[in-house]
Amino acid sequence: MKSLQDRMTPTKIIVLGYLSIILVGAILLSLPIACQQRIYTPFLDALFTATSATCVTGLIVYDTATYWSLFGQVIILMLIQIGGLGFITMAMALATLSKRRIGLKSRFVMQESIAAPQMGGIIRLARFVFTITVCVELCGAVLLSIRFVPLFGFAKGIWYGIFHAISAFCNAGFDLMGTYSGPFTSLTAFTDDAVVNLTIMALIVFGGLGFFVWENLWMNRRDKRHFSLQTKIVLLTTAVLIFVPAAFLLFFQNGQMQEGLSRPVQGLAALFQSVTTRTAGFNTVGLSDLVSTSQLLMVMLMLIGGSPGSTAGGMKTTTAVVLMLCLRSTLRREDELQCFGRRIDQSVLKNAVTIATSYVGLTLIGTMALCHFDHVPLMSSLFETASAIATVGLTLGITPNLSGASHMILIVLMFFGRVGCLTMLYAIVEGQSHSLSRMPLEKIAVG
Repeated sequence: MKSLQDRMTPTKIIVLGYLSIILVGAILLSLPIACQQRIYTPFLDALFTATSATCVTGLIVYDTATYWSLFGQVIILMLIQIGGLGFITMAMALATLSKRRIGLKSRFVMQESIAAPQMGGIIRLARFVFTITVCVELCGAVLLSIRFVPLFGFAKGIWYGIFHAISAFCNAGFDLMGTYSGPFTSLTAFTDDAVVNLTIMALIVFGGLGFFVWENLWMNRRDKRHFSLQTKIVLLTTAVLIFVPAAFLLFFQNGQMQEGLSRPVQGLAALFQSVTTRTAGFNTVGLSDLVSTSQLLMVMLMLIGGSPGSTAGGMKTTTAVVLMLCLRSTLRREDELQCFGRRIDQSVLKNAVTIATSYVGLTLIGTMALCHFDHVPLMSSLFETASAIATVGLTLGITPNLSGASHMILIVLMFFGRVGCLTMLYAIVEGQSHSLSRMPLEKIAVG
């Protein structure tokens, strides 16, 4: 086994690691003890739930609160935590805390799993990520418990606070509100609750910024001039993608995100829906009641997602920025991409184009497949497919009623989205021979 592991490439270790975790989770969730009715759960449904939890997506076939027992909910929460931080990051953080020696191969695998720019300092980063995750989730759990304990009692309120804090920070979107406001209602019962809304939004944004941004902000907290280019791009893009879409959502909805809400609550609801599209999966208004333009805007935001090395999915904010910089440099007839006084390597552009093409292609293929197998409306199919590939979890309510074939398609999309399209492609093509010769150069016309 050790010899086999030594021969495996880091990308294949990552892929097989996630597959193993999902399989174990599916087996545990299929047991009667995981279900409130103490019956065996169909393996495909258990596999779908385990994939959604490990890939921190949030799409579900059964309401989490009303179907799964406490044992099942704990398994789901563990899968969310492992999937959110990445099993490699968690394993290395626990190993360093227990004073175990970390080999070069393990460091290289972690570098590959979180797309770290260099291997140096990777162990320090793992410890930092683990520590800050515990602190942020604990703070979130305390704030949420302040609201949940009066509603559900002490023990249940604390459990709800912990569950939703971890789910929000890991951008998972799983909730336990089915017994309070009805199955599949997410946080719609708390549309006007500022404490719950702001706490969940803060956890989502913090989790979606990325490990490198956290570390860079902490290391240079006294001197903002030394922020890295990635930190500057992520912070600026995150702010734009939160507030600008919120204004557009209000505009598309004619200022009415939901009937019967005051203007301040309408603004809070628009802001929450804008934040949650960063692959979080919670919603405080009925998404199926939104106009089609709002739903299409949310599809675009879901595909962009969070930032590299974070708990969020999607193409990532930096990918979108690199593509926009490419557009700008083309219009200016510049040979290189530039941002904040720095030059960006051309290999980054190639990766960005590959990632964007993969996400858009898989989204369109998945959309057509769902329309074919279940004859669902095009917008519903597009919304659900984008939610799966970007590991968001927002839904227009069609997932529980889809066929087994469509569920398998969503499982594959969620897995691709969490592992990463580049990682999956590398795992497939690695080991194939590549010619070192260069072909003759010839230009072709485009556009």
